[in-house]
Amino acid sequence: MTAATHSTLFPPVPDTADAVLEGLDLEQREVATALHGPVCVLAGAGTGKTRAITHRIAYGVRAGVLQPSSVLAVTFTNRAAGEMRGRLRQLGAQGVQARTFHSAALRQLQYFWPKAIGGSLPRLVDRKIQLVADAAAACRIRLDRGELRDVTAEIEWSKVTQTVPADYPLAAVKAGRDAPRDPAEIAQLYAVYEDLKRDRAVIDFEDVLLLTVAVLQDRHDIADQVRSQYQHFVVDEYQDVSPLQQRLLELWLGDRDSLCVVGDASQTIYSFTGATPDHLIDFRARHPGATVVKLVRDYRSTPQVVRLANGLLAQARGRAADHRLELVSQRAPGPDPVFSEYPDEPAEAEGAAGRIRELVDAGVPAAEIAILFRTNSQSETYEQALADAGVPYQLRGAERFFDRPEVRKAGVALRGAARFGGNDSLLDDVVTLPSQVRAVLSGEGWTTEPPAGSGAVRERWESLAALANLAHDFAAARPDATLSDFVAELDERAGAQHAPTVQGVTLASLHSAKGLEWDVVFLVGIAEGMMPITYAKTDEQIEEERRLLYVGVTRARERLHVSWALARAPGGRPSRRPSRFLDGLRPGSATMGRSAAGTSGGVERGSTSGTVVAPRRTQRTPARCRVCGRTLTDAGEMKLMRCEDCPSDMDEGIYERLREWRADQARRSGQPAFCVFTDKTLMAIAEAVPDDDGELARIPGVGVRKLNRYGAEVLAICAGREVVGDDERD
Repeated sequence: MTAATHSTLFPPVPDTADAVLEGLDLEQREVATALHGPVCVLAGAGTGKTRAITHRIAYGVRAGVLQPSSVLAVTFTNRAAGEMRGRLRQLGAQGVQARTFHSAALRQLQYFWPKAIGGSLPRLVDRKIQLVADAAAACRIRLDRGELRDVTAEIEWSKVTQTVPADYPLAAVKAGRDAPRDPAEIAQLYAVYEDLKRDRAVIDFEDVLLLTVAVLQDRHDIADQVRSQYQHFVVDEYQDVSPLQQRLLELWLGDRDSLCVVGDASQTIYSFTGATPDHLIDFRARHPGATVVKLVRDYRSTPQVVRLANGLLAQARGRAADHRLELVSQRAPGPDPVFSEYPDEPAEAEGAAGRIRELVDAGVPAAEIAILFRTNSQSETYEQALADAGVPYQLRGAERFFDRPEVRKAGVALRGAARFGGNDSLLDDVVTLPSQVRAVLSGEGWTTEPPAGSGAVRERWESLAALANLAHDFAAARPDATLSDFVAELDERAGAQHAPTVQGVTLASLHSAKGLEWDVVFLVGIAEGMMPITYAKTDEQIEEERRLLYVGVTRARERLHVSWALARAPGGRPSRRPSRFLDGLRPGSATMGRSAAGTSGGVERGSTSGTVVAPRRTQRTPARCRVCGRTLTDAGEMKLMRCEDCPSDMDEGIYERLREWRADQARRSGQPAFCVFTDKTLMAIAEAVPDDDGELARIPGVGVRKLNRYGAEVLAICAGREVVGDDERD
């Protein structure tokens, strides 16, 4: 199981800023080098969005354009923030703050509370459900466990949409909320809940954002202090921001526009929590000068998987569907998705477990297989089926890896062995790093063979096995590494929440699988009533269910299995039917009408003059050397449109004049020379010697913005004319 893209576990740190750009495709390079002004990255599933934005930050830091401490990158989960910090560390961009919205806000609130309010920050409650239960008791309203959970969710939704208790009934109706109780009752519970928090001097998760917003709005001196610290912002998964998070982001920004947002409206699957893709969709309207880059090259999935994913969205309706991206697979063909029907749910689970057993026996790592379902209640049947088949598994959504008791205890043991290894009898007869780690873990009860069955014992074994496997990979990447080096690596990973891979089939809900990928994915329970879920009534709710299935499909790299059961239990009435979302996509089903094709990839430059600039589409056909015809993959060669070792027809005189002109431009603007044009772009210009704007614009690395700014002077140099600088013009 990995997140976002395949990469080596311990890659070498790039030695220069330009080296950070190596391996990026043309659109990803556009993202990485667009370091000024508002930037919107519309990134389809599997197109390397995390790679693009982390390389953008690292490139800016390594080039000296961005100061690490002035960058704040925010996302929505601790896992995603940890992965971002890990990647930035591997790219040599330490010091950048990568946090969740709540983590960043809590840090600021703790720091400024004594100055803004006085005293210490009230205690943060981990779970608000007990407070909601107490509020219900105070109101003499009886709630069962399900209603308690649902009312709590309504209170959370109200707070992230900035809805006060008195306004809840009207807001719930307007938003089409399926309230679990009478809206007036929920409003009453919400009001009493807020009173109880004040009486007990506690705050909840949503209060962290609300209070930070209030402090920044009311105290301009504190807002100025925050803005002086952070001058550049990157927001991942921007389609999932709530109105409250958007307001906090606006307060962080102030009147500046140094903002890069990344998202995909077709992966909006958290609207029930208040998330909305409108901020992403309307970004260009709010920032007319924005650069918009569309990533559609799918490096994750085979053409067969991508075809199914595109087919799902082709039937979609609504505002998000109008902005869908048509993915283009960059991988070799693979097997067609497999669609399977079973008489009942236990048979479906046994069928999936049997196929997984065959895959594992054929050499597919268990960690590269996942079973994804709509609700967590479906998990138990598959846990039992996998245990019966002798297949190891792990549950997604449990506590974070480095917070697990067995991992913390193993870390203490490894740290002690590293410090006092000479006196540890466990290490007497072992020399290599992996064998040392295995010896220490054996002292914690770990064995090379997994225990039989499932449950807590199996999960504990899987956690320790992940540490043993990480030691093996670490030693392979650094043959001279010591046990102390490995402990230091664990500490860094714990700080970044960069967990190692656990060797077992992943069981996860579709929501918790967001941002992850596997070689083989089993989508189970894809029947009406479960997908879409029964309580999805409105058109908007149905479309969100379709997007959720799209997220599931796009988790698969190579093999995809889709299944459903006709009955819940053996002997039950076979009344179920496959999900409507599969109509026209699975063999034997009726073909549905398709909407227009989705948006293709490319770059759109913003205009601050009010003039609409037509989108510049980036070609998807392979770049070929104009001398020998070989397909080009190196970014520098693609810029020159020839192989490095093919003969050059560059005009040396023009090239030297361009270099002198670039140095002057860099001096005037106070930025590095390569931010004007790179050496490769100057060489390409000197080889092409363009006569007009059209010829100059076709040279990779120029683009509309640089054409508008530098085009006249570059063409003058190419024509042998004198260049008139800005300070010489009227």
